[in-house]
Amino acid sequence: MIKDLVELSKKHLDNFYNNLELAQWEHVLNVLMQTRGHIYLTGIGKSGYIAKKIAMTLVSIGTKSSFLDPLNLLHGDLGMVDADDVILVMSKSGFTKELLDLIPFIKKRGAKVIGCVSSKDSPLERLSDSFVYLPVVSELDPNNLVPTVSTQVQLIFGDILTIAVMKQKGIGLDTYATFHPAGSIGKKLLTKVDELMLKESEVPYCEPQHFIKDILVELSLKKCGCVVVVDEKKALKGIFTDGDLRRSLQFNGPQTLEGKVSDLMSKEAVFIEKSATAFEAKKLMQRDNKSWINVLPIIENDQVVGLLRMHDILNAGI
Repeated sequence: MIKDLVELSKKHLDNFYNNLELAQWEHVLNVLMQTRGHIYLTGIGKSGYIAKKIAMTLVSIGTKSSFLDPLNLLHGDLGMVDADDVILVMSKSGFTKELLDLIPFIKKRGAKVIGCVSSKDSPLERLSDSFVYLPVVSELDPNNLVPTVSTQVQLIFGDILTIAVMKQKGIGLDTYATFHPAGSIGKKLLTKVDELMLKESEVPYCEPQHFIKDILVELSLKKCGCVVVVDEKKALKGIFTDGDLRRSLQFNGPQTLEGKVSDLMSKEAVFIEKSATAFEAKKLMQRDNKSWINVLPIIENDQVVGLLRMHDILNAGI
C-alpha cells in the first residue's frame, strides 16, 4: 500500500511541475520585491496552516511577513492592513466563503490581493488583483477529500518563492546569521574557526627540510594525524599526514624515514582564513564527497595560526 501511495504522490507532483505557469510565479515575485509594506498570508483550514508556515519562513530571511486569521480580520484586525501591503490568499478551491467575503474589504484598504488557487475560473481568481494557479489533479485519498497533494504544492510554491526573494535581496550567510542568533542555526552561522581551532603549542609544526624520522614524535604526540609544514615565517608550505607516512612505508620501507618532509608532503594544502565561520570550514572540508578533509590549517596575515579538526566541528554540533 505504501509503495502505491508513494508512486501516486510522485505522479501528482509530476503533474504539478509539468503544468506550472511560471510567468505567474515571476509576477508574484516581482510584486513582493516591489512591496514597500508588509506581506501577509491568509487561508482557512489546512491552507491556513501552510500560509502560516510560509509567512514564518519569509520572516526567517528578514522579510516583513505575518499570517492573518481571516475571521479576525473581519472583527478588527483589518486595521493592520495598509495600501502598501500585499496579501496572498491560499485556497485549494477558490470558493471558500470566509475568504471571498474578506477580499472587498482588503481592497478598500488599498492592499493588493494575490490568489493562490488550485482550481481555474474560481471566484477567488476573479476577485484577486492577480493569481497563481497551483495545479492539482486529485488528493491522495480515494474520495479526493483529504488535503494532501494540494497542501504539498502550496508549500512548494511558498518555499520556492521565499528562496527567490532571498536571492533577489542578496541575503548571504552573514545576514542570515543575524536573524538566527540562537539555537543550532545560530551556532552554525556564528561560530568562528578560532573558537574551535588548536592554537600555538597545540599545533604540530615542522619545516620542509626536516627529516621524516625527526618529526615522528611531533606527529604522534599532538594527535592531529598530521604535521603542518611551514617556513621560518610560519607561511604555509604544505601538510604531511600519517596517511602519507603509511603509504610511503608500504612502498618504500624503512628508507622512508631518511627522506625529507618536502618529498612526501602535500604541497597544495587546503586552508581557510581565521575570520571564516566553522560552518564555512566544514563545507570546505566536505566539498569532495569521496574524500573529506579531516584537518584544516587556519591562516591570518599569510601565517598559520591554528589547525581545525573535523571532529571538533562535529563535537560542537555544527
